[in-house]
Amino acid sequence: MKLFRSLAVLLLCFGLTGQPLLMAQNIYDNDPMQRLPIGMQLSEYRQHLPTGGKVDKARICPPNWWIGMKNTNLQLMIYDQNIHKCSVKIKYPGVKVLKVHAAENPNYLFIDLQINPSAKPGQMLISLCDGQKSYPYELRARERSPLLHQTLSPADNMYLIMPDRFVNGDPSNDSFKDMSSDLVNRDKIYFRHGGDIQGIIDRLDYLQDLGITAIWVMPVLESDQPYESYHGYAPTDHYVVDKRYGSNELYKQLVAKAHAKGIKVVMDIIHNHVGDRHWTIRDIPFKDWINQEWPTYTKSNYRDAVWIDPYVSEADRRRLATGWFDSHMPDLNQRNPFLANFLLYSNLWWMEYSGQDAFRIDTYFYPEQDFMINWGKRMQEEYPGFTSFAETWVQSTLSQAQFTAGNRLTEGQRFLPSVTDFQLNYALLEAAAGRQGWTEGANRLYLTLSNDFLYQDARRNVTFLDNHDVSRFLTVLNNDWQKYHAGLTALLTIRGLPCLYYGTEIGITGAGGSFGEAGRKDFLGGWKEDKVNKFTAAGRQGMEETTYQLLRKLLQYRKNTPALQTGKTRHFIPEDGVYVYFRYDDAKRVMMLWNTTDKAQEHKLERYAEMLKGYRGGRDVLKEETVNLNAIRIEPFSVRVIELQ
Repeated sequence: MKLFRSLAVLLLCFGLTGQPLLMAQNIYDNDPMQRLPIGMQLSEYRQHLPTGGKVDKARICPPNWWIGMKNTNLQLMIYDQNIHKCSVKIKYPGVKVLKVHAAENPNYLFIDLQINPSAKPGQMLISLCDGQKSYPYELRARERSPLLHQTLSPADNMYLIMPDRFVNGDPSNDSFKDMSSDLVNRDKIYFRHGGDIQGIIDRLDYLQDLGITAIWVMPVLESDQPYESYHGYAPTDHYVVDKRYGSNELYKQLVAKAHAKGIKVVMDIIHNHVGDRHWTIRDIPFKDWINQEWPTYTKSNYRDAVWIDPYVSEADRRRLATGWFDSHMPDLNQRNPFLANFLLYSNLWWMEYSGQDAFRIDTYFYPEQDFMINWGKRMQEEYPGFTSFAETWVQSTLSQAQFTAGNRLTEGQRFLPSVTDFQLNYALLEAAAGRQGWTEGANRLYLTLSNDFLYQDARRNVTFLDNHDVSRFLTVLNNDWQKYHAGLTALLTIRGLPCLYYGTEIGITGAGGSFGEAGRKDFLGGWKEDKVNKFTAAGRQGMEETTYQLLRKLLQYRKNTPALQTGKTRHFIPEDGVYVYFRYDDAKRVMMLWNTTDKAQEHKLERYAEMLKGYRGGRDVLKEETVNLNAIRIEPFSVRVIELQ
């Protein structure tokens, strides 16, 4: 009987076809960290062979293109039933077929085109097998506007948004019966909650008033996975926004409306992997489209050092690059030139289609680095001054700096302007926590910054105190608001492009899970059924409102103070747990004094004479009071921000 019940539950989960379906019952248990519906199993590794299945619908990637791109070449991928032997004809002025490539899978054909600048916008016809199959294909004129493709810079204040947890602007798109899962449960961290792109649009005024000038939006592309689709890092279509978030057109509207309010938009992309329900995985073009030389499921070793280690074994390097990140995320093989082009053209397409400003690149050091370098070069060629930043969750400044443009460690040219500065993150957390030691706490912060010579320009690095993959900063500090405020003040005054995780301004907490999942909470007030609205002063209580006002003041001050954006830094070796640093340019000089100890200090300033010469006094930016430059009192676990006068 027990065996029969188990079998019945599995049939409810997967159906007779083996495809995931919504269970009729027993979906939830009482654990808020429940990962799967009851009875559902984690995806299992299996070999994918390019034998050619039944085509659900014909596809062309990219779905359209533009006249006047700097690189006139384009590779189309056509997916349709049994087309691999078809001839290709295109009769359109200025468009030339250069070469046709058959895939191992008979349902794919790759076509190399040259689109001359003389070509005119319009619709051409792609004819296969002497007209047995034909596809209309549009060539568009490029949009020209100074608001499109803006440069992300250290002058920005960035805000990281997990769309599913921010605001539910359109409850009608929360779930769809024709997707692999239509489960919505706000009490479960790993299940979908209903936030969407319309919700972000609805809160642009809020973000603008806070002082935000750029939003990093976690992946919004379709993720039609049976579980854990809410975070978006297992995409199943590179050209379609997940309809639970909205539509392609709505994403384009988000970009336009954000630009109108002076807010840039960063799209989160993944080159390392896709979801195992991705349509190119369900009917794979080539066996080596993904890394599957392993006979059984083999994880990456997750070791960034293999790219810089002078003694590295080839086995370790291959394990990093070809091992899988997770069993439901097939590892893409960027050495396959057709896969490499598929990724590149999808990214170029989104830049042109939406007019967005930059990319955040997930799991940057896992893919083949030759591809990542070539990708960056091509993006820079198409969009001079193009900016992107990459997740480099590594364990040393040397490993982190090696990926950046103009670094002093690696031979050859790199094209990545910026990385997520995990090394500075570790140091800021130590200093905020009040750790003391010769190389710990404030001293670790000092030593970390002293390695900035390894970068071409460390001010471009994205700095942060927490994000979607780690525990919330306030939780790390055991809910100590004083330390929390000190850390936030330091983040917004130290060098780099600061990024705040959504809800930081009200002190959202959470820790737990493999990647900080327990901190991925809803922003209360973003759902119509919420009893309180933390987006308003009336809904914020006590330290929530205090923190909001502190951050708003700091963000607005930084927004209007170039010395804190692109200014130089000078710092002094911490003494008695006090770290003093200056940000300055020709117009302004700002002094920060961070007391990382549990005792108030009357801090004498003679030691900083080289930076104070010529200044009579100062104004405390946060307290809005004048100070003299003999000695300054600093409360425990606090930062004074003094604009010199």
